[in-house]
Amino acid sequence: MTVFPMANEVVVIVSSSVPESADPIHSEWTIGPWGCCRRSEGRYTPSTMTNPADDLLRISMSHGLPRCLHAVAELGIADALGESPRSAEELASDTGTHAGALARTLRVLSAEGIFEARDGAWGHTPASRLLRSDHPQSMRSFVRMIGLSVYWRGFEYFADALTTGQSIQEKVVPGGYWNYLSENPQAARLFDEAMMGKAAGQIAGVLRSYDFSAFVTIADIGGGRGHLLAAVLQAAPRAHGVLFDQPHVTAAAQAAGMESERLRVHPGDFFIDALPSADCYLIMQVIHDWDDPNAARILAAIRKAAAPGAKLLLIECIVPEDSKPSWTKMLDLQMLTLLSGKERTEKEYSEMLRTAGFRLDQTIDVGMSTSILESVAV
Repeated sequence: MTVFPMANEVVVIVSSSVPESADPIHSEWTIGPWGCCRRSEGRYTPSTMTNPADDLLRISMSHGLPRCLHAVAELGIADALGESPRSAEELASDTGTHAGALARTLRVLSAEGIFEARDGAWGHTPASRLLRSDHPQSMRSFVRMIGLSVYWRGFEYFADALTTGQSIQEKVVPGGYWNYLSENPQAARLFDEAMMGKAAGQIAGVLRSYDFSAFVTIADIGGGRGHLLAAVLQAAPRAHGVLFDQPHVTAAAQAAGMESERLRVHPGDFFIDALPSADCYLIMQVIHDWDDPNAARILAAIRKAAAPGAKLLLIECIVPEDSKPSWTKMLDLQMLTLLSGKERTEKEYSEMLRTAGFRLDQTIDVGMSTSILESVAV
């Protein structure tokens, strides 16, 4: 006899088969992953509990799932699929892939809602459409970026990060991830495209969820090439904007024609230079790049520049405080391995803001697990 704790109850494995006298419907016996099990108070049934062995098998084999997605994005399968379903043979002919291998790959992805089997052919789903290059909120570049070998090598050393609690980026990319991008122009271009594609969906959510019309001057701190700020200014035609980022980043924004009568660039380093004065500060997915001490320094620099009553809109992915699946929890581990940052819960951000001299007034969900944490300088 073997005893296994499962789902807050004890399941006793007593036999490899159900006794002949057992009623398969009403009996206390049922088939478990290791053989015949006695139910505790009638609660362990196949309809109310997943098979734990299947769970472990599924998770231990799940490393192949994202590789299927990365390869499909890299090879442009979604671009080859239009509005009408197409067979694997037709898609393979247009994409230089093997029809049998492609069908098996799409079978795996379709179980996750990415593509859909339709009468022997394959069609789009909302998720697979986002893999098209021409989608206005395309995530193809983001998926391709995560498929780069540098991201996968980080998890080769995950046990080290788990043991030390420290980033292992030096083992993966000597000099750090940002240095890696500076030395690899193709990867850097893909990174820029990925961030723009992901941000397009997030920016759309921000504009739907927040009214910027009351502000006179809006400063975007670490705002990259200014796509968020430009969209905000379009929604708030009376406001002027200041784009603050490192000199080479603001130079790229100027070269892309982002500067205008209402949007000026302000090159600088937020760890060294004074930040511009504004009545609203935006900072989107910058704080998560940094560990707690450096994140605190950035928020303190904003508070130093902000007059009492100024708004700070911290736009970040929020880690939910539950045991349900969330891509932000895996993103947090990506930050642990390849960078030195972390994703945070709403409580953690609230405490960071309070320490920096801000009061968190509300948290607004804008979709894609992203929220605006609206706070005011006190």
